[in-house]
Amino acid sequence: MFGIGLPELLVILVVALVVLGPKRLPEVARTLGKALAEFRRQTGEIVEEFQAEALRDEKPPRPAARPDKSTSQTASLPGEEPGAPDKPPSGQG
Repeated sequence: MFGIGLPELLVILVVALVVLGPKRLPEVARTLGKALAEFRRQTGEIVEEFQAEALRDEKPPRPAARPDKSTSQTASLPGEEPGAPDKPPSGQG
């Protein structure tokens, strides 16, 4: 708890009791508790907004480019026609 042990906490409470008095100490503690709760709620909302905005800003990955099916993707050897078959049809040759 912020590096504060039991002895330090007791000293802080005694000093607060002396400074504020027994009537005002519960009122101040209640006010501080409400302020701390509100602060935590607000920071939680801010964190949620940042996370939502970060997710919204991420762009979905683009699908991979698909090759055009109308053109042949095979490489031809020098001296061959680009669209020539590799082997003659079976039964011929």
